[in-house]
Amino acid sequence: MRLIDWQLAFEQHLLSETSVANSSFAATLLGGPTLDVDTGLAIYHNAYLSRLQEVLRHDFGAIWYWLGDDEFALLTQAYIRRYPSAHYSLRWLGGRFAVFILEHLVAEQSAPLAEMARLEWAFTLAFDAPQGAPLTLNDMAQLASEDWPTLQVILAPSVQQLLCRFNTVAIWRASKDESDFPGSQALNLAQLCLVWRHENVCHYRSLEPGEAFALAGMVTTGWSFSELCAQLVVTYEEGAPLQAVTWLKQWIQDGLLERRVP
Repeated sequence: MRLIDWQLAFEQHLLSETSVANSSFAATLLGGPTLDVDTGLAIYHNAYLSRLQEVLRHDFGAIWYWLGDDEFALLTQAYIRRYPSAHYSLRWLGGRFAVFILEHLVAEQSAPLAEMARLEWAFTLAFDAPQGAPLTLNDMAQLASEDWPTLQVILAPSVQQLLCRFNTVAIWRASKDESDFPGSQALNLAQLCLVWRHENVCHYRSLEPGEAFALAGMVTTGWSFSELCAQLVVTYEEGAPLQAVTWLKQWIQDGLLERRVP
C-alpha cells in the first residue's frame, strides 16, 4: 500500500461513524504486547472526535450550557460528521455550526439556537480580526472644524454585527455567570448587537433602534457627519447635532470606527 493510500485510509477511519476499523486497513498495522490493533485504532477514532468536540465546547460554551452534555455531544458529533475539519487550524472548525443547526433541527428549535451560534462565533471572529486603525478622541480633537461636516467613517475590522430576534444576549450572559437558564424567548423588537475587540478585550452591547439607525447610516449608507445630523433632525429637532456628537463620541471611545478613506 502506498503511503498516500494508507494516510487516506487512516483519515477515513477517523471520520467514520464507527470506531471499528476496516479489516484491510487494520491488516497493515501491528499490535503491541499490551495493545492490539483494533483497540488502538478505536482509541485514535474516539480521541479524534473527542478533541474536536472539546474545541466546539470552548467556542460554543453558551450552547453547551443551553443543551447540556448529552444533547451537545450528539449535536456536535453530527456536525463533525457533516462538516469535517478541513483546515490545518482548528480555529475554523465552528465556522458552519450555525448553518448546520438550521439544516439539522426543526425551525422552532433551530432559529434561536443558530442565533446563539452566530453570536458566539462573532466573538471568535472579533478576537482574531486585524487590529486596524480605530479613531481616538485625540484624533477627533485634532480634526479641523471645516472637516467635521464631511467626516465619514467605517467599522473597525473587529466589529461584528448580529440582529437578535431572541433573548440570545441574556442567555449568553447567564452562561458566563453560570446562573439559571432564563429560557429562550422571541423579542418584541429585534435588536442589533455589536461584538468587537478593543485594547485586546472583546466587548458587546445591544443598540436601541435610534442608535442602530444612525450607525448603519454612517457605516453602511455612507452618511457624512452633516448628513447624520440632517437625518436626526426628524426625531431630535434642535437636539440633533448634540445627539449625533454623543453617539459619535461613544462609538469612538468604544473603538468601533475608522475614518473612511475616499
